[in-house]
Amino acid sequence: MYSTMKLQLQQSYDRQARERDQFGKDHWKVAERALFLSTLREHHLNRLLEVGAGTGQDSVFFQEHGVVVTARDLSSEMIRLCRDKHLDARQMDIYNLDFPPNSFDAIWSMNCLLHVPKADLAEVLTGIRQVLRMEGVFYLGVYGGPDSEGIWEGDSCEPKRFFSFHTDESLQRAVAQHFRILCFRPVDYGHPLLHLQSLMLQKV
Repeated sequence: MYSTMKLQLQQSYDRQARERDQFGKDHWKVAERALFLSTLREHHLNRLLEVGAGTGQDSVFFQEHGVVVTARDLSSEMIRLCRDKHLDARQMDIYNLDFPPNSFDAIWSMNCLLHVPKADLAEVLTGIRQVLRMEGVFYLGVYGGPDSEGIWEGDSCEPKRFFSFHTDESLQRAVAQHFRILCFRPVDYGHPLLHLQSLMLQKV
């Protein structure tokens, strides 16, 4: 299942890369990013991994504010655009984060883990935890609210993408097996069914 889903995601995001690079940032995403930057500064955290970097807009923001950033994405076209922005960018599968243990002070992931099947979430969180240093922080932002997963038939992208949506309670239970939850906030971004699940997590 995952190999098929992975190929479809790669193809979909490769095809969307140039278009997505022209997108502006929603105000609520800008606010989430700024909040995380303030956390990095407060705790003197400087080595950041972005998981699911897309075209690199968030990585550029953090880098411009003095953070040492490594950008990771499944899509080769997204990584090419990241490198065009002078980022240290690597094409990498989220299931196989090829870094030594404790490599990063912090991890940022906005709307990446929503493509991970629920049965695989624990494995992915274990891998993320391994490359984060003790007391490091992990920002996890995903769309959720309803309990569902599968190919989104209404997706405008081709191939259509796989999405996994968690209830607030089930997502917090899942991440609490791997991280301390410092903060959980539902963020209304105007969708009739979904909201952003914003979590600030810490490795302890």
